Amino acid sequence: MGKGDRKSKRGKIIKGSYGVKRPRKKYYYEDVSTEKEDTKAK
Repeated sequence: MGKGDRKSKRGKIIKGSYGVKRPRKKYYYEDVSTEKEDTKAK
């Protein structure tokens, strides 16, 4: 796995593509779960 491997994160960075190993946005589930807990507590 290196720069030429399209399935690896490094390969996707070199190619300029996105996928499971390199999502476009970071996962936001942690932030959403904490916000929902706060609203329920009120």
